[in-house]
Amino acid sequence: MIKQPVEDMIKFSLEKYADMVRKISFMYLRNRNDVDDVFQEVFLKFLQNKVPFENEQHEKAWLIRVTINKCKDHCKSFWRQNTDTIEGLEIAFEDKAESDLIRAVRGLPAKYKDVIYLYYYEGYKVPEMAKMLEQKENTIYSNLHRAKQLLKQELGDNANEYTF
Repeated sequence: MIKQPVEDMIKFSLEKYADMVRKISFMYLRNRNDVDDVFQEVFLKFLQNKVPFENEQHEKAWLIRVTINKCKDHCKSFWRQNTDTIEGLEIAFEDKAESDLIRAVRGLPAKYKDVIYLYYYEGYKVPEMAKMLEQKENTIYSNLHRAKQLLKQELGDNANEYTF
């Protein structure tokens, strides 16, 4: 049986980071069942993690990195590569501009998708992202710049509706 303080810590972390893990997973996988699978894998790994976190920021960065890696692994799986998803049934957007932006972000290569998500949705600065993604700061700046250019191209005339 899990000791009460550990159980409380797990419950707190689950409540605090559940939405973030689901959003990252959905950005990659676009399928609720796959998102649920990755969600369970991420938090199972969290439970099995023996290394203590230095602080909440370290814990959050660890969860983001594990989520991204689990999503990439899931995308490479044989089953995922040999089945089709019906994206239109997965989610309905009320706001066309929002759906265009989300579709454009989803269409980015993974290295650009990661930096866009971490920068705009999670509020990380470039030095923090460089540590988390184990890349040089200049690489992160370049990827962020290229991602913005690709989004502007993809959104065309609608790009003016967004602040990049």
